[in-house]
Amino acid sequence: IGDSMPTFDPATYRLRVDGLVGAPTSYSLADLRAMPRAEQVSDFHCVTGWSVENVRWAGVRIQDLLERAGARDGVGALRFVSAEQPYEDSLTLQQALLPDVMLAYEMDGKPISRPHGAPVRLVMPQMYGYKSVKWVERVELGRTARPGYWEEHGYDADAWVGKRR
Repeated sequence: IGDSMPTFDPATYRLRVDGLVGAPTSYSLADLRAMPRAEQVSDFHCVTGWSVENVRWAGVRIQDLLERAGARDGVGALRFVSAEQPYEDSLTLQQALLPDVMLAYEMDGKPISRPHGAPVRLVMPQMYGYKSVKWVERVELGRTARPGYWEEHGYDADAWVGKRR
């Protein structure tokens, strides 16, 4: 993990949304940009102790993505799968619907760079960075949260900033 960055072609990139949805769907970058745009400024905290303050993000709120995908009854969690295999992580539905959680396609007024997770990354400011999956290529709606890559390596599933790992 972290040794190589996935590559992508903006023209062919697709975000797949499947699981407990009306019908599995995929969205291009243009599709994501056509959804209601969300903007915020939030801090980014790494569990190892460093932080970046006042990062400007733009993207799509999870609620808007779920409405578009036709989320079915019984959804209790979302699994975010990275193009960087085997990286993935999950949030409960309640966590994913917090007002500052988004799938971001811009950072500080520009498209997210490849090292920062282009074309799309999860932003979950209230949790440590390992929950903010980079290079997201799939969102799976399910009943329960599954342990992510770092949880399988001893990190807390609930990675709230300020809590011990």
